[in-house]
Amino acid sequence: MKKYLFLLFLTAFIGSCSKDSVVNNNNPYLPNYPVSLTINLNLPAYSSLQFTNGYAYVSGPAAGIRGIILFRTGTGIVAFDRACPNQALSDCSTMDVEGIEAVCSCDNVKYNLYTGIGNAQYPMKQYRVEKTGDIVRVYN
Repeated sequence: MKKYLFLLFLTAFIGSCSKDSVVNNNNPYLPNYPVSLTINLNLPAYSSLQFTNGYAYVSGPAAGIRGIILFRTGTGIVAFDRACPNQALSDCSTMDVEGIEAVCSCDNVKYNLYTGIGNAQYPMKQYRVEKTGDIVRVYN
């Protein structure tokens, strides 16, 4: 009996582990498009990512809903979708960076680019990031 309880506990423990800290927030406003990008930080478009608080926009068919914001924290690079997380998709639902915040032009809600959290129900849609040397992979 103890073996079965141990196996049950072990199964529950292993099943609760996450590959990394990115959370699927199941936001009803934002569809789940596939994201798979490889970025070379040596390119001029990404030179600002060499410095803390630097950011760059990435667009294209594999770049999420409205494109992606790459942001350099003190410890690495994070990636968030530019779509406003608390607005239905519309002409004004693309966020822009102001300092260390992303701002939604529909409702002027500001989201911290270190955490993706703002004063609204849903946080920014975050993507996974792997950095190997000067190559950054963004995916979901």
